[in-house]
This record gives sequence, structure tokens and C-alpha cells, in this order.
Amino acid sequence: MQANETSMQTTIDPDEVAKFSAMADEWWDPDGKFKPLHLLNPCRLDYINAQIAAEFDRDLTSMRPYDGLRLLDIGCGGGLLSEPMARLGTQVTGADASGDTLPVARLHAAQSGLEIDYRHTSAEDLARAGEQFDVVLAMEVVEHVADPLAFLTACAALLRPGGLMICSTLNRTAQSYALAVFGAERVMGWLPVGTHDWSKFITPDELFERLRQAGMEPVDKKGMVFAPLSWRWSISDSDLGVNYVTASVKPPASPD
Repeated sequence: MQANETSMQTTIDPDEVAKFSAMADEWWDPDGKFKPLHLLNPCRLDYINAQIAAEFDRDLTSMRPYDGLRLLDIGCGGGLLSEPMARLGTQVTGADASGDTLPVARLHAAQSGLEIDYRHTSAEDLARAGEQFDVVLAMEVVEHVADPLAFLTACAALLRPGGLMICSTLNRTAQSYALAVFGAERVMGWLPVGTHDWSKFITPDELFERLRQAGMEPVDKKGMVFAPLSWRWSISDSDLGVNYVTASVKPPASPD
């Protein structure tokens, strides 16, 4: 089936939404249930900014390097990525399947003096409405949807030709089960037990293939590695065994 023939019925998994709705009020607590995301966020932002700046030839030393760019943060949660991207000048739309997280996101954005368009919606509904963006972020989302290919196809439809999609997820390895599931949930207690379903994790090769099927051109992949001694995450060119992030571009429109 070609990408444009893939059904755009919703890929939302109600059980996954319920997990994160139950934790909505804790999004901005750096020591709460979302502590792993707070720790990971600087690493994610480093990668996102490097890719956007390179793709759109923007100067990261300027105050608002992304003025004029429209960005979708799909699965935005409480806005941990939406807010820093808005500060850098992008016109941000944050979308989430959990309506419970959005009042938290809206309140925090207002307190921070930021204008962010938060919506209780799905990638499929946005695509059906004809929305278009220069950048789509799908960070730690694809492992929680019911149909990854349909989700990625909707994300591709949301991009303007020449647009950039950044997608991060978890590799399906013994290492990821030990660290991201057993370690994070049962040993460290960073996440409630059952937050992740290891069988839904996606290998980099599988993700690249699905991105191509969705009409995208994968251009980069990196690992995101946690160092217990320094208590920090960093980007790795070689270690994609647990967390990893990818960049893909939507091919320019063909001339008539």
C-alpha cells in the first residue's frame, strides 16, 4: 500500500492515553513522574536545534532564530518541548490525545508569557484539516500509538514539501528492556510500572523503513545515552541500543 493510500483513521491507543492522563499534574515537577523527560530534555533540544538550524540555514546565536517557521509538537504533553521552541521564535502548535494534560500546558505557557496553540487532537485529524508545518516533532510518541505506519503517514502529510520531521523512540533490544523498562520502572521508580510496552519498541531499521513508506527521506539517526556517573544524557553516533532520535525530510514537490 502506498503512503497516500494508508488509512488515516486515528492511531490513538486509549490505554496509552489513560496512562499519561493520570500523571497530567506532574508534568512540570522535575522530581516527579516525568523526571526522566526533564533529564532528557537538554539532549533532545540539542539534537532538534542542530537539525532545524542545518535544514533551514538558521543562526542559533540570534535571539529568535526560527522566526517564520511553523512547528507541530505532536504528543506535546505538558509542553516541555513546545515552550523552548516557542522561545526560539517558532509558531508552535502543541497537540496531544490526552485532554487532561493541556490545561497544565496552557497554564504554564501563560505563566511563562508564551503564546502556544495547544489542541486536544490527533495527527490524523490535523492532516484531514489540511494543516501544514515546516517542522514536526514526534518525540517518544511512536511507541505508544496503535499503528506506527499510519501515524507516520499522517505526520508526513502535515509537513510542507521540504519540511523536517524529528522522531525519537526506543530500540527493541535486551538492553532497552533492562534499562528503559525494568530499570526505569521497577528499579529506579522513575516511571509507573507498565508505562512502556517493550513489544511496541521499534528498531532503527524498522523506523527508517516505515518513514520511507510514509513518504519521508530519513537523513540522520543518533543514540541518546544516559551516563549514571554524571547523571546526564548525551548524543551518540554509535550507541542506539536504547533511546535514539532520527531526522527525516519530506521531498520537495515535483515540478509540473
